[in-house]
Amino acid sequence: MAQTVVLKVGMSCEGCAGAVRRVLTKMEGVDTFDIDMKEQKVTVKGNVQPEAVLQTVSKTGKKTAFWEAPTEAAAPAPEAAAPPAAATAPAPAAV
Repeated sequence: MAQTVVLKVGMSCEGCAGAVRRVLTKMEGVDTFDIDMKEQKVTVKGNVQPEAVLQTVSKTGKKTAFWEAPTEAAAPAPEAAAPPAAATAPAPAAV
C-alpha cells in the first residue's frame, strides 16, 4: 500500500541533502522523494512504513522528526478567544 511520509530533517548544506538522498535511494519500497532544504522538509512516497523511513533518515545523523500538520499550530487556543472569567463576574462587596 503506497503512502506519503513527511519528515522535518535538519539540513544545513547540500552535503546534508545528499546524505538523505543516498539513504532514500537505497531504501526498499520508496517510489519517489522530494527534499526541500529551505523548509527542512523531506517527503517520501511509496510502499513504506513511516517508522522505517524515520529510522532510515535518522541514520544520516541529521535531526529527524515527523512533520507536524500546520493546522494544529495555526488554530487559536479556545481560551484565547474567550474573555477571562474575572473580567465578566462582579467583584464581591467588602463588608
